Amino acid sequence: MPTAELEKLLAQLVNEHRTLLNAVELHLEAMRTFKYEFLAQANETIEASRTRIVMLEARRRIVIQQLCRLNKLPANASLQQIAEVATPQGKVALMKLRDELKVITGQVARKTNVSSRVATAMLGHLNTVVRLVAGAVQQAAVYTKQGMPTVAARIGVMEAVG
Repeated sequence: MPTAELEKLLAQLVNEHRTLLNAVELHLEAMRTFKYEFLAQANETIEASRTRIVMLEARRRIVIQQLCRLNKLPANASLQQIAEVATPQGKVALMKLRDELKVITGQVARKTNVSSRVATAMLGHLNTVVRLVAGAVQQAAVYTKQGMPTVAARIGVMEAVG
């Protein structure tokens, strides 16, 4: 029965999104604590989970199309419309899975947003350090107590000759 197949796929999607959420949380924590080995591990888990989600989503769309044709629903029918034509137990199960999936995807979106902001801040700091180092390498100068090179604002005749 296609409805049972849809329930199974939605349950797999919920589990896969939980795996993704855990990996995103691990990635965020690794970024906060600068544990690079956990960053790589979390990144691999995130990519594998996203790949599985894409595959499950493709299968879900095929099952949705079959259900729409079978029940003479519009091609872009919502899960609510599909649940209406299912058995009462199937309707309850589909709506429960839909609600779980909404909650988990919302959590993933929030955590990913935070992770993105932390990564952007880290890259901004790294960019500043690289620019400072590159600028210091290009011009020999005396350094201040803050670690900044002091460079003459304008090169005079004596500096150009020297």
